[in-house]
Amino acid sequence: MHIVFHPIGVIHTPYHDKAPYQPVEADEGDFFIEVFPEYREGLQDLDTFTYIYLLYFIDRLNREVSMKVEPVWAGEIEVGVFASRSPLRPNPIGLSVVKVLKVEGNTITTTGLDVFDGTPLLDIKPYIKDLDSKKDANYGWVEKTGDLRHLAMHILGIPHEY
Repeated sequence: MHIVFHPIGVIHTPYHDKAPYQPVEADEGDFFIEVFPEYREGLQDLDTFTYIYLLYFIDRLNREVSMKVEPVWAGEIEVGVFASRSPLRPNPIGLSVVKVLKVEGNTITTTGLDVFDGTPLLDIKPYIKDLDSKKDANYGWVEKTGDLRHLAMHILGIPHEY
């Protein structure tokens, strides 16, 4: 089976060489999505949502994919790639949740994003409060680290070292 995706737009960020590992809502700089003109009609009423999912092609990977990863911040813990948020995946598709600041024409201005400037956008979906927030969600293997401070820094958008 051969699957082909076509970008619907381009993500613009201030990042060219290094990007954060997760979106940082309070990050400074220009963050916007340029949706190609033929998809502009699809943006109707998108501005009625506070948050959106962005699915994108991680096009600048230059490392080999592995089915096991060791998150840098987690010490000596090794997990399967599908139990991680590593960008090194068999299909390099990224997912970010960002706040919509405004939609004008074919441009969506957002809060901070964790991707490089020029990243191809594959899709946009609305984040719906009660559908996308699961009250019984847990922290999985992250709890085994015994230190949830690193996760808390991601949640709060606090810049930190890995």
